[in-house]
Amino acid sequence: MRALVLAALVLAALAASLCFAGPSHASAEEAFVTNQLSDDLMVVDLATARGVATIPIGGKPAGVAVSADGRFAYVTSPDAKAVTVVDAATRQVAGRVEVGGGPLGIAVAPDGKTVYVADWYAAAVRVIDTASRSVVASIAVGASPSGLAVTPDGKLLLSADRDDDSISVVDTATRQRKATIKVGTRPFGVTIDAGGRRAYTANVGSDDVSVIDIAEGRAIGRVPVGMRPYAVALTQGRGFVTDQYGGTVSVFDIASLKPIKRINVGDYPEGIAATADGKRVIVACWESNTLNIIDAAELKVIGEIKTGDGPRAFGAFLRKTE
Repeated sequence: MRALVLAALVLAALAASLCFAGPSHASAEEAFVTNQLSDDLMVVDLATARGVATIPIGGKPAGVAVSADGRFAYVTSPDAKAVTVVDAATRQVAGRVEVGGGPLGIAVAPDGKTVYVADWYAAAVRVIDTASRSVVASIAVGASPSGLAVTPDGKLLLSADRDDDSISVVDTATRQRKATIKVGTRPFGVTIDAGGRRAYTANVGSDDVSVIDIAEGRAIGRVPVGMRPYAVALTQGRGFVTDQYGGTVSVFDIASLKPIKRINVGDYPEGIAATADGKRVIVACWESNTLNIIDAAELKVIGEIKTGDGPRAFGAFLRKTE
């Protein structure tokens, strides 16, 4: 896994510092950014574009998911084989769950009662009960599961199984895989739209995005994007895709599935998410150690915030604060 290889090459972590260029107004939200190479979680106030906390995590943190109620952030650490539970309000570690294997992608059920963790090495998704903070089940999926997403009604879990070139569809009630959908080559991130109708996978190997009709259980289209797409965010009728090797964010129209533009961002963009008001897209750039802020209407970068070393922010890393 790329994260584990790169971690061994780093000699020292950089100190987290802040700089910002752009307008002062922004959503009342916070970004919970996993800095893999400095082994911490940085909390950024997007309204002021300032870091408000740095929380030591350890184990090369990668995936992150904030619960829908904003109470907790759940962080995967592949090297520590664990998930760290962070109290989002107090900025304190509230617990740690040993999951084994290589935890990477992570998603929280809409009701906050269950957390799903992709085990990269075991072709499985671990199920965590948030009340007991323990693993209560394991679901067999395809090889090298990476990104995870849950439908808004909480009934289905989608797992991007990178080395099987497919998506596993899991019934969350029975905790069984009910379908497999073939997509592009090496899907990594998977995102479900607000209506729970379509899913979008960033296919690292084929440099495109597969569009899935969830009800029909099949891929219905492909959109060409930049080199090594990592994850997808959706807002204002558009898809925004981080192109790791391109240093860009590809934008496409979700109705026509036609490319619109590529926006230059920092080096090696990975995690991406749209703010709750839909006006901005936040991008974590691994090699630049920055968050780039994109105006979703103007399709241009309007700000930059320094992070710790190796920001990945893989997952639902934004938290609404009001």
